[in-house]
Formats: sequence, C-alpha cells, structure tokens
Amino acid sequence: MGDLLLIHGTHNRKNKKSPTPRQPRPYNPAMSKRLYKIVFHNHGKVYELYARRVAASEIWGFTEIGELVFDVHDGVVVDPTEERLRDEFGNTRVLHLPMQSIVRVEEVEKKGQSAIRDAESGEKVVTPFPLPAKPR
Repeated sequence: MGDLLLIHGTHNRKNKKSPTPRQPRPYNPAMSKRLYKIVFHNHGKVYELYARRVAASEIWGFTEIGELVFDVHDGVVVDPTEERLRDEFGNTRVLHLPMQSIVRVEEVEKKGQSAIRDAESGEKVVTPFPLPAKPR
C-alpha cells in the first residue's frame, strides 16, 4: 500500500504529525434554554407539562421527555395542580411517552401553567383543597 496510512479519515504520509483531535462544539447558552410544552393523554386525562429536553427515545415507539420544569414556591401552595404534577413526576429523570399518546409538542418562550384536563370536556381537573372530615 506504499507509504500512506488512513488516520482520522484523512490520508497522511508516514512520519507526519497526525491532525489534532476534533474540538468539542462551543457551548451555546441558547441551546440549553429551550423550553417545550408537551401535551399528552394519560388515563383519560390530558396532561400539559414543560420540559427542557424532548427527543426520540431509544425504546422503539416512544418519545423521551427530560428535565421537567415545575414552578417552585416556598411555603404556600399557589396551584394545587402544579403540586400534584410535581408529586407525580418530581423524581422522574426521563419520561418515556408512547408516540400515540402525544397530542402536541411546542417550543415556547416562557413557562405557562401546567395542567391536567379532562380528555372529553377539556375542562381543568381541579384538585380539591383537603378539608378536615365532617364530624358525625
């Protein structure tokens, strides 16, 4: 084969210095700031969640939702639905949703209110404020 070697996809002559390794892409802060609103069906309800990462899952037929975003309020619970979603998905690293359950994925400028809606009526499912039991 003469004096040519194949190194890093290029032809180099023997005793020549190999090319420098490929440098990683520069950090782009705009890429990490992307925010997606994901609307999907789950148990007869329509969920609206926000996440920083949406991609095709390694599991065939699923979409991967990562870095879920929730409102953080210290002390007073402002929105019981947001609290319910945080309780359900707060410890979730990656959510794998079947593709057929996803209604829509939108890239948005800022986070809106997460919600759980009834699939048929579209009305928000209101989580009632817990009240003490009625005395008998």
